[in-house]
Amino acid sequence: MTASVPSEARRALEAILFLADEPLSATVLAQAVELGRRDVETALAEMAGAYQAHGSGIVLVEVAGGWRLMTHPEAAPFVEQFVLASRHSRLTKASLETLAIVAYKQPVTRHQISSIRGVDCDGVVRALVDRGLVAEVGRDEGPGRPILYGTTSLFLERLALPSLADLPPILPLLGDAGAEETAVSAE
Repeated sequence: MTASVPSEARRALEAILFLADEPLSATVLAQAVELGRRDVETALAEMAGAYQAHGSGIVLVEVAGGWRLMTHPEAAPFVEQFVLASRHSRLTKASLETLAIVAYKQPVTRHQISSIRGVDCDGVVRALVDRGLVAEVGRDEGPGRPILYGTTSLFLERLALPSLADLPPILPLLGDAGAEETAVSAE
């Protein structure tokens, strides 16, 4: 690396580029690390060369008017396989139960889900939101205006359903519990 750019600044450049979700211009990066634009451009070119020389799985490229860290093109098949495998990993029993509650009761709050399941479901709901199967659909008018959750289009896509109206009726799925519920409501 160039002696005109301190190692702390190079480290900061790398960290900023790692976090950025779009290409960053040398001017923006220079302001961020409080150095001159030319010094930053030199450091970026050297950093890009170092990644290439080390055979790294990431590359630093100048693209769309700025600099960006990206995965190495030769790693693309492995990255794609990893991303797809993690997106399609199996849901836990708790996730499936929570997802069913959201699907059939939506819009529903976390408290309502927890009441139905009998256990705290904050982590499970968060995981379903992260996976894109459940999303915030509004706010309840009650005290504290809790978030209301519903299923997403990705949920329908994964279940190969055209719409929520195509979910199977819930009563047959309840088995003995459904028969007890019907008997109680008939009284």
